[in-house]
Amino acid sequence: MYASARIDVLPVGRRLIFPVALVAALAPLAVIQAAEGWFTRFEDAMAVADRTGKPVLTVFTGSDWCPHCTTLEEKVLQSETFRAWADGRVVLLSIDLPQAGISQAVRRERSLVCKRYGVNTFPSVVLLAPDGEKITSQVGYTGQPASEWVAHFAAHTDSSGVCKSLDEAVVRARGAKRPILLVVSRAGDSAARTSTASLIKDPEFEALASNHFVVASVTSEAGGATEAAQSMENLLGGVELPPEAVEVIVTDDGQTPLFSQSGSQSPSRVVMGLRRFLAARQAARSEESSRR
Repeated sequence: MYASARIDVLPVGRRLIFPVALVAALAPLAVIQAAEGWFTRFEDAMAVADRTGKPVLTVFTGSDWCPHCTTLEEKVLQSETFRAWADGRVVLLSIDLPQAGISQAVRRERSLVCKRYGVNTFPSVVLLAPDGEKITSQVGYTGQPASEWVAHFAAHTDSSGVCKSLDEAVVRARGAKRPILLVVSRAGDSAARTSTASLIKDPEFEALASNHFVVASVTSEAGGATEAAQSMENLLGGVELPPEAVEVIVTDDGQTPLFSQSGSQSPSRVVMGLRRFLAARQAARSEESSRR
């Protein structure tokens, strides 16, 4: 199991000494701050957060000496699950305190951020509000899968809006503890895209969806023999969508359909079908509870 490493980040001038073999083993690996889309200065990330209203996911790491940090990066931060969730939802900030490779001025600047949020264990991840206040945090990494790791932070971010992929919807639904409502159409089908947009923007549909579901607008072509393609095939029952068709599917896990209906019909009929699904789901749960 993976855990964490403690580091005395202050006073700034202190250097940490680690076995040469460990440093050499970690050095070739990609470091977080080199990844596209990550800020490395606290002020820059907070300026974007202030402008966009997005929270800042701050990863405190030691890229050339902390093996748990490297494992977190490889198993979570480089995963498609994390990228799908983070894209457009959070500002990404890496506070990296490596053994070497940064100036004393930069080390001092980053150490002050650690001190501000009480971080002395690496890796640590802190979700910050646009005003700099701490929303939630996670210390260390215990080897949990990306979906479980992300779910902790997804539960503390805005659950509004429409997901752009099935993977993103699964992550958000796990955090929100809601079923997924997929609106599926063929890629490149302009007529179906127009119908999808009209349905999602319908006030009655939007009100019902925002109160009960995590909504995703996706295409039926997930691409090749991938896991996402297999999931979409399962959800559609192996049937290819005809031109101009829109399908509304409810699922809990992104794999198994619980309810489906045509999304090409009027929004009021779609909403009626979804209300019936929710009523039947609630009745089934109540009956199950009464048997216990």
